[in-house]
Amino acid sequence: MLGYYLLIGIIALVSMAVSSKLKSKFKHYSQVHLQNGMSGAEIAEKMLADHGIYDVKVISTPGMLTDHYNPAKKTVNLSEAVYSQRNAAAAAVAAHECGHAVQHAKAYSWLTMRSKLVPVVSATSGMSQWLVFGGLILGAGVGLGFGFYIAVAGLIFMALATIFSFITLPVEYDASNRALAWLKNKHMLNQQEYEGAEDALKWAARTYLVAALGALASLLYWALQVFGGRD
Repeated sequence: MLGYYLLIGIIALVSMAVSSKLKSKFKHYSQVHLQNGMSGAEIAEKMLADHGIYDVKVISTPGMLTDHYNPAKKTVNLSEAVYSQRNAAAAAVAAHECGHAVQHAKAYSWLTMRSKLVPVVSATSGMSQWLVFGGLILGAGVGLGFGFYIAVAGLIFMALATIFSFITLPVEYDASNRALAWLKNKHMLNQQEYEGAEDALKWAARTYLVAALGALASLLYWALQVFGGRD
């Protein structure tokens, strides 16, 4: 158990460091104002129009870094700052979220796969670790049989969440690539602005990478606990 807490501690520290760096990057690039004077909402609406997407709405959502694309409602949800501000960070985020809308419109396979897993992972991820932990306790108390199968069920749920995390990686990286390609090809940003947008999106992608590696490390640890006790 000590090893698990050490592992979780290391992952948490790395995640905090990357998250802190991301926030500092966005704060810095929020000071790089766009020469074209366009807000994040205007950037998003233009990118959607340029891709022939007219059934997706761009709306403002409360909070910081709460930006996301909702495929069910077909909305690009931009945090209040991104929606209204006119800087490199806002342009990067707005274009990235529109990248997901483009993926949806083009039936991008990784996004389709991810969307199918969302309801399953939402229903099972919260209980996975409890099942594994509870199964191990039951196994120690009443014999390996019953507790072992409960723990394995928890591992399966945990594995689904881990797979989801890794499927998210190509979805996020591809959305950023689509965003940056559009920003560059349409000459939406000057060189300094573009470099800022590119750097901001790279750090955003790293948060997903850390989360995926953390999920994998946790899965492997608990798998060793479950199967390591078997004869």
